[in-house]
Amino acid sequence: MQLNIILAGVGGQGILTIASVINHAAIRKGLHIRQAEVHGMSQRGGAVQSHLRISARKIYSDLISRGTSHLILSVEPLEALRYLPYLSPKGKVVTATDPVINMQGYPDLETIFAELHRTDKPLLVSAAEHARLAGNVRTSNMVMLGAAAPYTGITTDDLESGIEQLFLKKGPDVVEMNIRAFRRGLELSQQQASDT
Repeated sequence: MQLNIILAGVGGQGILTIASVINHAAIRKGLHIRQAEVHGMSQRGGAVQSHLRISARKIYSDLISRGTSHLILSVEPLEALRYLPYLSPKGKVVTATDPVINMQGYPDLETIFAELHRTDKPLLVSAAEHARLAGNVRTSNMVMLGAAAPYTGITTDDLESGIEQLFLKKGPDVVEMNIRAFRRGLELSQQQASDT
């Protein structure tokens, strides 16, 4: 197994939390993982990205080359578009449809979505709405992780264990809320798969 994942979004959207959950889950399975992060003024809504490389074998580089990412998981649509050149020909894009308009001249969403649809069946998720329905809009990153879960190469049980491990200090209610959001995203992904 070897998997390259790019996580993308803007500051405050929980990209590094998603990375931590995946890290916990991969380590639990005895996999090797390398991670590189870029925080571009993230506290002010700037771009945040993380490269995750997961493998059964030792990994020597933590950066993902263009055209080699198996999954782009983005919690912001323009950030998904920004990293499309990294997607492999058979890669999957999973992105939230909720924009963070933090600049002048933000492109029209329909234009962004049209470009994303040039890839093979992107999964576009109204993450904030599904997080709200799961109990708390702040769990939209876990909705997105759930939606991307089938493409991570890591089992749902291991990812849920990673969520539990990460949020346990905040109490069982916070763990349960995040797992509920994760499962809601997973259902969306499974629904898309059954529709095709």
